[in-house]
Amino acid sequence: MIAFVFPGQGSQSPGMGKDLADNFTVARQVFEEANDSLGFDIASLCYNGPEEDLKLTTNTQPAILTVSVAALRVLEQETGLTPGVAAGHSLGEYSALVCAGALGFADAVRTVRQRGAFMQEAVPVGVGAMAAIMGLDTATIESLCAEAAQGEVVSAANFNSPGQVVIAGHCSAVSRACDLAKANGAKRALPLPVSAPFHCSLMVPAGERLEEVLADVQIGALRVPVVSNVEATPNSDAARVKDLLISQVSAPVRWDESVKNMAELGVERYIEVGPGKVLSGLIKRIAKGSVVHNVESTAGIKKLESVVGANFHA
Repeated sequence: MIAFVFPGQGSQSPGMGKDLADNFTVARQVFEEANDSLGFDIASLCYNGPEEDLKLTTNTQPAILTVSVAALRVLEQETGLTPGVAAGHSLGEYSALVCAGALGFADAVRTVRQRGAFMQEAVPVGVGAMAAIMGLDTATIESLCAEAAQGEVVSAANFNSPGQVVIAGHCSAVSRACDLAKANGAKRALPLPVSAPFHCSLMVPAGERLEEVLADVQIGALRVPVVSNVEATPNSDAARVKDLLISQVSAPVRWDESVKNMAELGVERYIEVGPGKVLSGLIKRIAKGSVVHNVESTAGIKKLESVVGANFHA
């Protein structure tokens, strides 16, 4: 079985998507639809930057979604491949839902632009932080976060792969947790260059605002199941999509479990659709022996086409 997986924030870079738009009409059409839906030139921001603007959460989220869907449309057109299951990391879950037919692209790109604004506005700049902890198990990190909180918020935000967990919360609590992690044998405890503490309880107000936006969004039937970040299991029920997206804003991303569960379902090939190769690296560590491809450019499409054969199907 094939899984299509879609990246989240952190995979952006100036120039992303330009090669696809230059070479495929279907990709250009996605960028044009995004421009029309958002009312500004997101295509130019993707192609040219500047990086400072691309890193603003309200821009990053629609930009990555747009490049991911452009890559998806090219992938579908050029290879005819369809996934048995789809998944995305945080923001990438929206791309996965577009892939599954649950969300229209125009609705998705408008929603994630607002999602980015809500997440940024939930916590004043400088109040929250995130950090990556390497080399400790989940139970240890959760225990250290509880010890470090001291009346503030700090908790696991992303379970990315074995030995890589991202924490989020108040700056001082995150700093205390990093110090404790190092004292308890962590290989590294690195502050991340993010503008807000995503996927922790400080994001609950953002989820409440997102709920109002999603109330007006139509959810269609899912052609393929989408593994939700909140539950790490495949969901095929359109009626549950909105609640899962609302919860996702303040709940941890269970990527490690998501990939393990896809492997147990019989997924042997993963195609990362969109900018960067962050998920490809994580998947290789989680599901050892699986085959991972990346599609973010014409070169990626051609490489994939060269291996598409009788034994390469969903």
